[in-house]
Amino acid sequence: MDELDHKTLHFLMTKGRGTWAELGKLLRLTAPAAAERARKLEAEGAIVGYAALTNPEKLGFPLTAYVFVTIGDQRKRSAFLRLVEKQQQIVECHHVAGEDDYLLKLRCRGTLDLDGLLSRTLKDGIGVARTRTTIVLSTAKETVKTPLQ
Repeated sequence: MDELDHKTLHFLMTKGRGTWAELGKLLRLTAPAAAERARKLEAEGAIVGYAALTNPEKLGFPLTAYVFVTIGDQRKRSAFLRLVEKQQQIVECHHVAGEDDYLLKLRCRGTLDLDGLLSRTLKDGIGVARTRTTIVLSTAKETVKTPLQ
């Protein structure tokens, strides 16, 4: 990945709605050449998609929680992962090292919503042995940008 690729990625991560002409100006290329560089990064898998960044509070999901999950019966792992995939309120799922098996990031309407998601959805019959939940009080930094250095 060269300097122009880094500049292209930085531009797209910070100005996702910028034009190919703006990217071309930054890269000192024509708009079609800039677009081709972005398409090359997509084809290589460096760019996996585009999306609008939303404000969860404005959309009715003001509570963020992180949930560590321990799977009791490892044969239920695939069922757990299928369940996670179906739940829109589970916005991230990471397989982790340490005492727990997974770390989930949840967006909920409130504590009752979180309670239902934990009690009925995660703990009922899919092999979850234990959860540990941390509720976010405030967020100083949250980004989807990947470091380029």
